[in-house]
Amino acid sequence: MFEQILGLPVHVLVVHAVVVFVPLLALLAVAYVVLPRFRSRLDWALGIFAVVAPVSAFFAVESGEAFTDALVARGFQGQILDKIFDHSRYGDILFRIVVPLGIVALLLLVATSGHRRVPKLPALVTPVLSVAVVGLAVAALIYVYLTGHSGAETVWGTTL
Repeated sequence: MFEQILGLPVHVLVVHAVVVFVPLLALLAVAYVVLPRFRSRLDWALGIFAVVAPVSAFFAVESGEAFTDALVARGFQGQILDKIFDHSRYGDILFRIVVPLGIVALLLLVATSGHRRVPKLPALVTPVLSVAVVGLAVAALIYVYLTGHSGAETVWGTTL
């Protein structure tokens, strides 16, 4: 399932979604925190990206593992494989950041929704969720860069 689409490695296609959706989730989440008067305009997009970004990261990790297995089976070894494993470690960390970011962003959406079915929460809940969202968003942006850069360096090197 995660190996190929029309002869191309799935990973090569899926990573583009991660590079778009994760930064959008991070930026929307931070905007939701720092611009409370625009929350009613941002909430739907934040909710969508809080689900889509972790799902795209999951597919990138799974397809990356399948791609790595295929490269190892074809005889790749040495320095190139070390670079691939470094890239893979960054991707794993990114996934472990994006999932909590999506969850905390959804919790913040619920906590600030004002919906009558949401129970009265302690006053500290929104600030704590806000700090968590901003911290995870910054970490996600850093690791999207590190993951993408290490992958590009592995494929393209310094020939550009």
